[in-house]
Amino acid sequence: MAQPLTIEDLRILAKRRVPRMFYDYADSGAWTEGTYRANETDFQAIKLRQRVAVDMTNRTLASTMVGQPVAMPVALAPTGLTGMQHADGEIHAARAADKAGVPFTLSTMSICSLEDIANHVGKPFWFQLYVMKDRDFIARLIERAKKAGVTALVLTLDLQILGQRHKDIRNGLSAPPKPTLANLINLATKPRWCLGMLDTPRRSFGNIVGHAKGVGDLSSLSSWTAEQFDPALSWDDVKWIKDLWGGKLIIKGILDPEDAEKAAQSGADALIVSNHGGRQLDGALSSIAALPAIVDQVGGRIEVLFDGGIRSGQDVIKALALGAHGTFIGRAFLYGLGAMGEKGVTACLDIIRKELDITMALCGLRDVRDVDGRILVDGNRQRRA
Repeated sequence: MAQPLTIEDLRILAKRRVPRMFYDYADSGAWTEGTYRANETDFQAIKLRQRVAVDMTNRTLASTMVGQPVAMPVALAPTGLTGMQHADGEIHAARAADKAGVPFTLSTMSICSLEDIANHVGKPFWFQLYVMKDRDFIARLIERAKKAGVTALVLTLDLQILGQRHKDIRNGLSAPPKPTLANLINLATKPRWCLGMLDTPRRSFGNIVGHAKGVGDLSSLSSWTAEQFDPALSWDDVKWIKDLWGGKLIIKGILDPEDAEKAAQSGADALIVSNHGGRQLDGALSSIAALPAIVDQVGGRIEVLFDGGIRSGQDVIKALALGAHGTFIGRAFLYGLGAMGEKGVTACLDIIRKELDITMALCGLRDVRDVDGRILVDGNRQRRA
């Protein structure tokens, strides 16, 4: 492929280069995948107002997210198994984010550990936390995050029970992966990926193996994770984590105004409107459809961020126009990582930046902080505070 011009170009290339079980892990949703698809397609109904004969010079995309300066209001979302899209994937993604001036968020279920990112990137980053039944492990994980220089904790609340993703079951995705004939044949067609994995020691869950009680290898990890996600998670646990962490706290997984209200009352610094990429409750609203009601409910009291279905800079500006203060990209950067490693993540961010900049200009604005409902056709939403 010539120079990738769109996120779709990166997706096609990633599909060619990443083993099927790991590509499908990233590019799948729960059950019928209806919500997963809606996350993307619902953006298409949102139309922009084109403006002409306005000054489009001296444009800026600079903004803030949770008080942190960003080169554009986009952050890399936490994604599990990132290091299986490309060897040392989290390290490469964090480096690309740092160069682009946007935040990188490491997942609890990452391949590279907190310490790996701190040692190989050396710049502050964000960390996403799942709440496990083993609260002692969680307390120690939070302390590790502090020592690694994490500046914001992203607490995910929508994975108390794991949604079923049919592709993972059909592909035999497990810890360790099942060495079926089909998987072995598929691996043989991905020599670039295989060579990269042979050249790195990071092939496990770096934040868990060797740190959680009784988890010394991948075999023991599988049974541990199956038992550890906590269906009894409550807002009392959120308070405990907030007090233990003591720093910037972002609550991820909010899709309903009532839950947004509780997030605002919790004292968190921000919330993320997200349906976990359509990987949990199939049939739920798309993130972009859920966003306006949440902004109406709490937008003046807590920073509202957005995650779900962004595949272009135009998607970013639409989310901003509907009231989001900033956005996250997950699959988009994973496509870039799987396609071209660190260069692919950089390409992804460059594509989104260029599309966001040009779209903003053609909507008649020069500063991304001025984006609001006025740029939308039939958009009568009030300007954000």
